[in-house]
Amino acid sequence: MSGNKSVSKSKPENLKYKKTSSKTKKPNPSVAKPKKPSPSASGEKNEIHNLKEDLKAEKDKFIRLFAEFENYKKRTSKEHIDLIDSAGKDVILSFLPILDDFERAMQQMKGGENNTLFQGVELIYNKFFETLKIKGLKVIEVEKESEFDSEIHEAISQVPSPNEKMKGKIIDVVEKGYKVGEKTIRYPKVVIAN
Repeated sequence: MSGNKSVSKSKPENLKYKKTSSKTKKPNPSVAKPKKPSPSASGEKNEIHNLKEDLKAEKDKFIRLFAEFENYKKRTSKEHIDLIDSAGKDVILSFLPILDDFERAMQQMKGGENNTLFQGVELIYNKFFETLKIKGLKVIEVEKESEFDSEIHEAISQVPSPNEKMKGKIIDVVEKGYKVGEKTIRYPKVVIAN
């Protein structure tokens, strides 16, 4: 190696390059073979296709999960409202016997000797009833001689009909019925003609 230190980097002048002929064979387009994708290009296309399919599946999962979560939020808020409503209905339902007692007491006191006592009880009753109305209580109106409907009335007794026209009709309302909102919490108790 020590003897080759002075190596010339220049090209030798005596070397001549061969010139290639310009007449190279051109492929015939009618006979040309279609290019086959290289194995790496085919693998990349499959991988891209697989990734697109995976992305599509993940988007679908996301959309379904989001919709499920929205339904969960709606369901829990509805359950929460229903829970509050049912608690309010239970409290109002427990006050109905007191309301009935007020009405019976006023019925007995009406036309009695002590008018001021009647007016005081009536004032308390009205205040109590108005408070319950604010909380959503509604009276189910039932008229005597109206048709009995087992969907909205509760028959507690049957009496012989005075005539054919009265058969199946309400003779008397023993206890009023009430609703809170649109839900019936107590059906009116009625006597019907048989």
